[in-house]
Amino acid sequence: MRIGAAGVNFADVMQTRGTYDGGPRPPYVAGFEAAGEVVALGEGVTAVAVGDHVIGTGYGAFAEYMVMAADAVVPVPAGWKDEEALGLVLNWATALVSLKQLGGLTADTTVLIHAAAGGVGQAAVRIAKHYGATVIATASASKHDVVRRLGADHVIDYTTDLVAEVRRLTDGRGADIVLESVGGDTFRQSIEVARRVTGRVVVIGAAGGEASVSNWELNFKHPVHVIGQHLTTTIQQAPELFAEVLEELSDLIKAGVYPKGTPTVYDLADGPKALAELEARATVGKLALRPSRED
Repeated sequence: MRIGAAGVNFADVMQTRGTYDGGPRPPYVAGFEAAGEVVALGEGVTAVAVGDHVIGTGYGAFAEYMVMAADAVVPVPAGWKDEEALGLVLNWATALVSLKQLGGLTADTTVLIHAAAGGVGQAAVRIAKHYGATVIATASASKHDVVRRLGADHVIDYTTDLVAEVRRLTDGRGADIVLESVGGDTFRQSIEVARRVTGRVVVIGAAGGEASVSNWELNFKHPVHVIGQHLTTTIQQAPELFAEVLEELSDLIKAGVYPKGTPTVYDLADGPKALAELEARATVGKLALRPSRED
C-alpha cells in the first residue's frame, strides 16, 4: 500500500519506551495505522483491488509504503481523503465496541470517559451523546472547551479529586460505564467510581502504567465489572463482533455522528516531534504523519 497518511497513537509512544506488550524491539519501522492506495495484491486476494483506498492496521506505517493483511483493512469512506479516515479502524471502533457492545451503553447510562480530548476520547464522547447518555469527561484544563463542544455534560480537570467529583455528579451512585485508558492510579480511581454491582470498567489502555485489583476487592470492596478490550484481539477472536461494529460505524457516518477526521498533520520526518508532543499531553484529537514524496 502506498501510504497517504499514517495515524499516531499512544501505543506508538509505549512501543518507543518498550512498555507495549508484544511490541517490536529496535531497530524497527514504527507505526501501525495507515490509510492509502493499494498498489499491489498478494496471491488470492480478491476483497480489494489495485487503486482502492483503504484504512487499516499493520506494522511499519511510518513510511511511504507498507504491507497490510487484506482482512485488516476497510475502504476509506467515499469522498474522504486518506487522512480524514484515520481513526476509523482504531479510535472509533475502539470507542464503539467498548461503550456499546461491551459496556452496554443506553440512553439512561452515565459514562465516565478518560482522556476525552484524544482520538478515542473524542469519538467516545460523540458516540455516548448520540445514544443519549450523560457524559462525564476528564481532560487537561486547556482542552475543556474542546470536550464541551463535543457534547460532554461535565468536564473534570486532572487536578480535581476524581472520586469525590464523580460521586457528587452522580448523587453518590457512580458511573455506569467507565472508559479506562489511563492506568496507574487512575485505574484504581476508575474502579472506585464505578457503580456498585452493575457498573462496568472497560479497560482499553495503560498509558500511566500498570495497576491491579484483587479478587478480594472485587468481591467485598469494589463489586464491579472489569472488562478488558484490545482491538487487535477483538478483530482476531471476535470477527463477527468487529463486523457488527464496522456496520454500525457506517450508519454513524451516514447520520453525521461520525464526521470526516481533521487530524493535526506532521511531515513524516517530524515523527519524533509528534510522539513527544503526544506523550506530553500537548496535543488535541487525532495526529497524523504524511509522507513527503515527489508525485
